[in-house]
Amino acid sequence: MTEVSKDTGIAMVLLERLRTQRLPRAFALKEKVDRGERLDEGDLAFLHEVFETAEQIKPMVDRHPEYQDIYASALHLYKEITEKALANEKIGPSTG
Repeated sequence: MTEVSKDTGIAMVLLERLRTQRLPRAFALKEKVDRGERLDEGDLAFLHEVFETAEQIKPMVDRHPEYQDIYASALHLYKEITEKALANEKIGPSTG
């Protein structure tokens, strides 16, 4: 199997996982933090896994510019979630 076909196969699996698992969970987390809620241990474990995967696939994304926009968009979403979650932690528990 050539590196290009291997990359394509990996990309297809990762894009499907992004569509069916990661984005729905990320949007739910975004709504949660936008309501001022704090993330729980499961949420944090999910984000940690996402960032580990992003780091692992970065070399492949660098080799394939066609994936860079979606990669950057997904990372931006996760960055927004983590920044808002951190702000919520600094504020403390909501009283509402």
